[in-house]
Amino acid sequence: MATPPSLRIDNLLAALNEAEIGQTPVEVHGALTGIICGGVEQAKGAWSKPLLELMNDGQSLPDPLSLLIEELYQDTIARVSDIDFGFSPMLPEEEEPLSNRVEALTLWVQSFLTGIAMVQPKIDKASADVQEVIKDLADIALVEFDVVEDEESEAAYMELMEFTKLAALLCYSEFGPDLTDPNQKEANVIH
Repeated sequence: MATPPSLRIDNLLAALNEAEIGQTPVEVHGALTGIICGGVEQAKGAWSKPLLELMNDGQSLPDPLSLLIEELYQDTIARVSDIDFGFSPMLPEEEEPLSNRVEALTLWVQSFLTGIAMVQPKIDKASADVQEVIKDLADIALVEFDVVEDEESEAAYMELMEFTKLAALLCYSEFGPDLTDPNQKEANVIH
């Protein structure tokens, strides 16, 4: 599934700057994904309160940005709930210097962990696999190193990005809605 043009990083950055929100699109997407993968109720916009707490101290957003964030939510929920849609963390394109992409991945992971922690009170009771990936993500969030622009560093970055993607999907499979429950299926219909 192709990303809608409105959800390109530069469009989100412009909207965040216009609204004077001091976060990057990468951080917003990471937090939103963490909130979703942490199991926030998907019906009735329950995701927006924790996201607004993180983004804007709980204050509402200007309408243009609010609509864009709603679109980002719909796109993200579609991608994490259906493997065929190709979920991936929102990160800079590969034309960007590797150091910028590594920094963005670190920010995304930090925001993801913050988002998941906000909505998942039983994270310490999660399965051993989920607890291990959360620990590994915490290690990724702390990565600080000088990046050498070479094939080995590029391959390492790609491995970290793939791990991050799979970790988010694993968290969603554990904390997300039980799609075998007919009541949950109704609540998860995307409009």
